[in-house]
Amino acid sequence: MAVVVVGGHTRNIGKTTLAAQIVAATAYLHWTAMKITQYGHGVCSANGEACDCATDDHSVAISEERNRDSGTDTSRLLVAGAARVLWVRTQQGQLAEAMPRLRQEIAATQNTLFESNSILRFLRPDLYVAVLDPTNADFKASALRYLDRADALFVPEGATLASAGWDNVSTRLLLNKPVFQLNEKALAESASAWIMKQLS
Repeated sequence: MAVVVVGGHTRNIGKTTLAAQIVAATAYLHWTAMKITQYGHGVCSANGEACDCATDDHSVAISEERNRDSGTDTSRLLVAGAARVLWVRTQQGQLAEAMPRLRQEIAATQNTLFESNSILRFLRPDLYVAVLDPTNADFKASALRYLDRADALFVPEGATLASAGWDNVSTRLLLNKPVFQLNEKALAESASAWIMKQLS
């Protein structure tokens, strides 16, 4: 049984792309994939807009994705080949309330993939990969908190970490980690081989 976490330092940098590519490249592992969204006061943590992803009781909601055609992040994971996809919504800072249910899901499945930085507060995955875009200055505190635990880093195609200008990120956190290019179309052969080796 494997637990994999895909994280990243900010929004819209390719976390779902990478998660879907890992699922597609290792579909034989029959993943249960989970997308975690934290919100606050009716504002979605995904894009800062007012939304309806908040639960009625402002606690925890978990729903299973069954629609392959919606184009949502969870739908993309299903299309990539995940056996099951769950969307986990919690109030900002309240992920602990969802953990008993998430631990049950982990125990009941062969392999679990999370798209989330925050989940790292509650578990140590077998593999944690982080997406970093050196052209994007925003670096979430949750991503920085766990950056040293990343087993590998993924950067947009053509980018290098040498060009990163993050004032609050020590270059020591980036050294001695495998770095792979994130392609929009498919997981690079070298990255795929590395991931399969880590999971074997």
